[in-house]
Amino acid sequence: MIGIKNVASFIPEDALDNLQRVEEFGESSDFIVKKIGALKLPRKGEAEETSDLAVKAIEQLLKSSDGLASSSIDALVVVTQNGDGEGLPHTSAIVQAKMGLPKSVAAFDVSLGCSGYVYGLHVLKGFMESAGLKNGVLVTADPYSKIVDPADKNTSLLFGDAATATWLGESPSWLIGPALFGTDGEGEDALKTSGACLTMNGRQVFDFAAKNVAPNIKALLAKAEMDESQVDAFCIHQGSYAIVDVISRRFKENQHRFVRDIENTGNTVSSSIPLLIEKHVLKSECKTIVISGFGVGFSWGTGLLTRN
Repeated sequence: MIGIKNVASFIPEDALDNLQRVEEFGESSDFIVKKIGALKLPRKGEAEETSDLAVKAIEQLLKSSDGLASSSIDALVVVTQNGDGEGLPHTSAIVQAKMGLPKSVAAFDVSLGCSGYVYGLHVLKGFMESAGLKNGVLVTADPYSKIVDPADKNTSLLFGDAATATWLGESPSWLIGPALFGTDGEGEDALKTSGACLTMNGRQVFDFAAKNVAPNIKALLAKAEMDESQVDAFCIHQGSYAIVDVISRRFKENQHRFVRDIENTGNTVSSSIPLLIEKHVLKSECKTIVISGFGVGFSWGTGLLTRN
């Protein structure tokens, strides 16, 4: 049985101060605090590439994981839509070389954004079980600072850079349970790159999340024959404070179980869920958590994790 054994992360020390920057766009501090929620936005170094963030996250994983060595990694998946250079070759191959991982490692990328961690867990779990692999690492690294226009209020006040690394293996701490996924390609224009810059229709993205995520979570719980009250924590994508808030309201008495942590990271795309797991779940007394990612595509995925 392949599941989650550990999660680690890398967050750049350099960061933008949103409370200072918001005045440039003619907005008040309330816009940041009550709508966006991100007071700081971590930023990678100018010379750093996506693969460099991935390497630093894996190094943190190796330091914090007893029984995992770089030589024992036999599967590597990198979730990113902003890979090195122009996206070819795949970022996971570049990471393999920089880390000096065995050349026998299976390495590939998953081109998904904010839903990518949920998809990635199930892709890597199934891949490892079918191939009989022992130790896999799922990396999320999607530095949107590479494509954000600093003059665009819709995006430049929202996205932060970060990378995470999740160890999947046998005798896990967390079991990867059932999941539900969805795609609506009619939302392609709401969040996309145009001329190498990110464009976003904030209202359309917000409406999509408000309409689809809560029903998807409720459907998964029904599939698992569970009640909302049996979930210790809902770790959903930190798209913005307002998005997390509107989704959590659909759960009334269990609204307080939704983890909120965006102040010092911003929207880190596929990294937001594993950041929550690392900080709020691994050392907690939680036994059952729901994870849900949603965004670009439109794409969404919701999964159930239980402590082993």
